[in-house]
Amino acid sequence: MKNRRRFNRLFSFYYFVREKISKSIRLELMVAFGMCLLAATIVSSFYDGYYKEKNVMEEIDYSSGIQSIADASEYMKQKFKDKSLNVTNNQDIDKIMKSAEAINANNDTVKLYLTDIDGKILYKSSNAKENELNIHEIIKRASEYRKNYNNSTVIDTDNGITKKRVVLNKVQEYVEIDGANFSDKDTYLIVTGMPLAKTSYVRPSGSPISIIQGLIAFIALFYFLTMKKMRYIEKISDGLMQIAKNNLDYNIEIQGQDELAKLADNINSMAKELKRSIEGERNAEKTKGELITNVSHDLRTPLTSIKGYLLLVREGKYKNEKELCEFINIAYNKSEKLEVLINNLFEYTKLNNKGISLNLELVSLNDLLEQLIEELYVICEENNVVIKKQSWSKKISAKVDGDKIARVFENLLMNAIRYVPKPGEVRVSLWSEEKYIMVSVENRCLNVNDEQLKKIFDRFYRTDESRSEATGGSGLGLAISKSIIELHGGEIWAEVKDENIIFYVKLIISE
Repeated sequence: MKNRRRFNRLFSFYYFVREKISKSIRLELMVAFGMCLLAATIVSSFYDGYYKEKNVMEEIDYSSGIQSIADASEYMKQKFKDKSLNVTNNQDIDKIMKSAEAINANNDTVKLYLTDIDGKILYKSSNAKENELNIHEIIKRASEYRKNYNNSTVIDTDNGITKKRVVLNKVQEYVEIDGANFSDKDTYLIVTGMPLAKTSYVRPSGSPISIIQGLIAFIALFYFLTMKKMRYIEKISDGLMQIAKNNLDYNIEIQGQDELAKLADNINSMAKELKRSIEGERNAEKTKGELITNVSHDLRTPLTSIKGYLLLVREGKYKNEKELCEFINIAYNKSEKLEVLINNLFEYTKLNNKGISLNLELVSLNDLLEQLIEELYVICEENNVVIKKQSWSKKISAKVDGDKIARVFENLLMNAIRYVPKPGEVRVSLWSEEKYIMVSVENRCLNVNDEQLKKIFDRFYRTDESRSEATGGSGLGLAISKSIIELHGGEIWAEVKDENIIFYVKLIISE
């Protein structure tokens, strides 16, 4: 159970670290660099070891043999420092000589001598045959040997351990001479002998090729580990080139969760925004053209009428004063309609260009709608239309611009009165839904299809194909209403149900 928990913790930690690394390209590069460095070290060490094993050299090493002879000499020097000894102490000196001789018992070429300053041998080891030595020759041989010894000494460092080897091309007799002062006589201590050889296997120092091998391993593994990221960067670069060529529908594939993936996602979002912006500009240009066409049409008709009637008046083509007044009244009415159209157009332009600021205040929608219904009573009487309040909720208030919201509801009610078959009925409903306030205006409306419903909020659009002014509308009322509602953060739309058209207004309930 404990092992299982331990494994679960390890796996949790592993997934945590992997997730963190996958979200950061910096960590990914650090991990890749660490792996490459480790691999380079392993490859370099492996090749270095292989190279050393493959190129092991066999050498004859005399260092241990020389050291053994030197130990005997050192032993005697230390013993002969005793000031109480003199050359007549035969037993003591013999004992010291035998002990020193025992150090090199396996090398019968080692000879020990104790001579006076003239070279006469006072004591010698058991294997020494000479009775007298040439001191000058001995000193010369010792000097030459020391020189050769120093030149043949090699210092090795293997795995941090320093070793000294003596490699001689030709074996030489070891010769060492040193003074030994006794209380009664000056003497020389001489040690000679052929040092024993020992076979030594020497590994060469590290090869520079191992460093090159490690570097190659580092570069190869780093290239392999970063290849996927580099290809992804190339994909992003290609995607940018496609977008630069105005292919705004191009979508860069999102791979991973790191900064490159975020960059690709941001580029995709940028392309979508650019496409939306360009389409908006195109639509604006198209709208501008349509607006000019519609305005020209809607202005030309009343202007032509005004010009025609004024021409009749100027040329005196009227029968009597009554007909003159009639011509003037018609021209005046046409000019009023022209003024309404221009005012509506100006207001619509300001609304679409965000040139109007809202004067928000808490307004009772119940009171506002009731007031509008009262004000439209005379118009309803003239058009044989009845407005009925349906599904009327308790008092509902909203933080809105009272004048502009009143304009919206007035447009909807006038639109319903204008187009409902006479005699007719207009139903107004007011209720609340969770965080929203709903208002609907419903009237009977024949022959309204889906295509007309889609365009009903477009400026200068009328459901009658002739664009006749018989209904008195400018074609901007619903477009203005839509702009006002959207400025309030609400929605407005129309639906057709059982030959009835219903306009819905959705506003946010004020907190």
